[in-house]
Amino acid sequence: MQELKAADAEFPHAALEDAGYGAVWSGQRTWNGVALLARGTQPIPSRRSLPGDAADGHARYIEAAVGGVLVASIYLPNGNPQPGPKFDYKLAWFERLLVHARSLAESGHPVVLAGDYNVVPTDADIYATRSWLKNALLQPAPRAAYRRLLAQGWTDAIRALHPDERIYTFWDYLRNGWARNAGLRIDHLLLSESVQPRLKRAGVDSDVRGRENASDHAPVWIELA
Repeated sequence: MQELKAADAEFPHAALEDAGYGAVWSGQRTWNGVALLARGTQPIPSRRSLPGDAADGHARYIEAAVGGVLVASIYLPNGNPQPGPKFDYKLAWFERLLVHARSLAESGHPVVLAGDYNVVPTDADIYATRSWLKNALLQPAPRAAYRRLLAQGWTDAIRALHPDERIYTFWDYLRNGWARNAGLRIDHLLLSESVQPRLKRAGVDSDVRGRENASDHAPVWIELA
């Protein structure tokens, strides 16, 4: 889970426990906050922030072991408006992620890097580019950083099983985006080399986006053998 918009004390862990889920979280009011839930077990946290900048107080990364797999919940900065300090922060954060992700990839452990990357990898991952050309999600630098991440050996689960389909995970509230299916794919689940052979299914529960008071993101999921 990303963008909790809740401080640590406000996270509904008791209700989640009653529903059968263990949880670890790093909360923050306004726009940040990340969490990991596990049905019937308690995730074992290994990291509650992204290394590389002790002064960064944004709650954008948490990592825990669940069922023999290390899972990270990632909320990469949006970066708008660009150019500017927010875009610079996005790129710097991405560089820190690249360093940490490489260490995870080289560990040989089964790892899933899951979350809102705020990057549209290619033009095939957006309904149309014209009105988004100045948006931070489509700029060459974050797209190049995403390609560098994949080059470490990570597998984009959705594209591995659906290489040619128009699949979106986000529909803007503006300009009637959901009704027009004017979507973007910015939420990704990346698998380490030891996990990739276990990938059975992957998809997006896009119907959730059409519910009343829905998030502008839809849940993205994978199934591992």
